[in-house]
Amino acid sequence: MAGAGVPGAAAGAVGAAGAAGVGVRPYAELVFDADGDVDPASRDAVARLDATDLFVFAHGWNSDRATSTQLYDHFFAPFPGLLGPGVRPGYVGVFWPSMVFSDDPPPNFGHLAAVADTGYAVRLDPRTRSALGEFWPGREAELDRLTQLLEEQPESAASLIEFGALIRELSGTNAPAGPGATAPARVPLMFTEDVLEVCRTFTEALADTGALDGAPPVAGAHGLSAGSAAHSLWNGAKELLRQATYYRMKHRAGVVGEHGLGPVLAGSPRTPGGGTGPRIHLIGHSFGARVVSFALRGLPAAGPRSVRSVTLLQGAFSHYAFAAGLPFGPGAGDLHGLQTRVDGPVVACHSGFDTALKVFYPLASRMAGDATGFAGFDARWGAVGHDGIQEVPGSARLTLDAALRGGLPTGGCVSVDAASVVRRGGAPFGAHSDVCHEELARLVTLAGRVGR
Repeated sequence: MAGAGVPGAAAGAVGAAGAAGVGVRPYAELVFDADGDVDPASRDAVARLDATDLFVFAHGWNSDRATSTQLYDHFFAPFPGLLGPGVRPGYVGVFWPSMVFSDDPPPNFGHLAAVADTGYAVRLDPRTRSALGEFWPGREAELDRLTQLLEEQPESAASLIEFGALIRELSGTNAPAGPGATAPARVPLMFTEDVLEVCRTFTEALADTGALDGAPPVAGAHGLSAGSAAHSLWNGAKELLRQATYYRMKHRAGVVGEHGLGPVLAGSPRTPGGGTGPRIHLIGHSFGARVVSFALRGLPAAGPRSVRSVTLLQGAFSHYAFAAGLPFGPGAGDLHGLQTRVDGPVVACHSGFDTALKVFYPLASRMAGDATGFAGFDARWGAVGHDGIQEVPGSARLTLDAALRGGLPTGGCVSVDAASVVRRGGAPFGAHSDVCHEELARLVTLAGRVGR
């Protein structure tokens, strides 16, 4: 059923400010299921918006409905005062089924930007456990055991190995977990490497972000008879669980973009008399940046360009996605050349204060595996929200201040260092969600040439 997997996702246009928790008007919701099928009522509601310009925003992967609505409300709030004469805006919030770990530190939207560091909890809270049940339906026994292990955190390597085996069962990979195991082709390395080593790697990453008290174990993973060392690895074990959901969400975001949002945008109605429809401005945060970027695949290669701009806020996908060639081997980026389907720029905001993309995105990207192995950093694993778009000749690179003072190119790929405002947030994810700023709203209007 279209829209399944989005709890409480009521589709439709909002006629009164705040009726769906979003203060701007007119506002509508565009709802997709995990396969990219659109809820017809939500699609029709968007089509009814009387607007010259549609601002379409897609949330990230670790986000429930309430959090996503809060994001849209705070980000869109400055727009009425920023738009130029003759612009009749319509606002669209995209909802796609994602997995939220509700025991994470809350995201930094609006008044939450100065949120205190709440620390990293190993145990699963009830909301997260419930969300995992929706994410992996029919696997209650495995999830109950995972929850029990994270609650008790047994001081034994055998329990950690059992935890890894349960993750592989849930993820549909049945590779062996112990030292010396042979990894089958195309199975993410985090499911095939020694589980103790994987947990140690994730624990060290958490320590690097300041999320943990004390230092992680420095001894080799195979000699964990000491209880304190095994106990500390449960931090990494929970991160392994999170990364297993991340792996699945990464694929889903691309599917929703290419097979859901893209075709909906391509089929946007024309105005009476045969004129073009509204100009479309795509905005995406985190994995939502992947959704709106992969929507370009669902647009026609030729003909009128209805998408006027794309703004990526701390995008969680490869910084080589738009590259014609990769510096480390043959092939091209998944989105090579698709910036030409935009009648304007593709703008990627990035910040060095985003530890989710600085630390955890490279770990998640290395799950695919290659000859470099699981450990170690390589530039090939970088995220577009960490250091911008790479290996696209002619791309502009600007600071946020320079962009706001001097404007943006009218086409092509543009990287904007937004660290001057995207800088606040506690461990372990840093400033990843610190994106609700008037300066970034102004950047969207500049990209779309609709600002004052």
